[in-house]
Amino acid sequence: METVIAGKLTDLTAFVTGGGRGIGAAIARRLATEGANVAFTYHQDDASAARTVQEIEAHGTKALAIRVDSADAAALVAAIKRTAAAFGRLDVLVNNAAVYPVMPAADAELADVDRTLAVNVRAPYMAAAAAAELMGDGGRIVNIGSLVAEFTPFPGHGLYSMSKTALVGLTKGLARELGPRGITVNIVHPGPTDTELNPADGPHAETIRGFSALGRYGEPAEVASMVAHLASDEAAYVTGASIVVDGGFTA
Repeated sequence: METVIAGKLTDLTAFVTGGGRGIGAAIARRLATEGANVAFTYHQDDASAARTVQEIEAHGTKALAIRVDSADAAALVAAIKRTAAAFGRLDVLVNNAAVYPVMPAADAELADVDRTLAVNVRAPYMAAAAAAELMGDGGRIVNIGSLVAEFTPFPGHGLYSMSKTALVGLTKGLARELGPRGITVNIVHPGPTDTELNPADGPHAETIRGFSALGRYGEPAEVASMVAHLASDEAAYVTGASIVVDGGFTA
């Protein structure tokens, strides 16, 4: 039996990069609960992608999983065009896919720098440019940054912090460029969030929790909730904004 759709995004189409697991999957699921048809990219985990498709479709909306390495700009743009063709429109883009290098700057190889910038910076730029051409007026672009763009408490995060800080500039620049069309562009900076890559019971979790005003890790659904708000008409007057969802980590 299909779920009755009565959400804020009913009949809209969303495209989420890196939506197969973790925060990306939570975003894809939440947009589906609000009525959106959701396409998402994933890199390697076919099983997780299949589960996310099932979870989206359980809400009575359509799902499309596309295996793409975000470092391949041409493949990413092709996936966005495929989504618009398959669902007949494109309304929301969420740039979530990222790599997370942690190493001293002296240890980083050129390949590490190139891949980080390709996935974390070039891919969101190319995706936003492609999506903006396909969106009608009033579309939504949400970039997923990181609290390290605001506050970098630990060593070894220079490369990652640089890449996420670049997204702030992209967000502000696109907000100005696309504002006349009513397309909003915002960035959400998650704090420590309980995922496979950063579990709340990990070896450094107790130290990390100590930085938070709330004393806990966030849940992927809490980040997804903010993204869903920014994707809705309720946030039509919010653009160019950096919004931190970190439990007070940067307070």
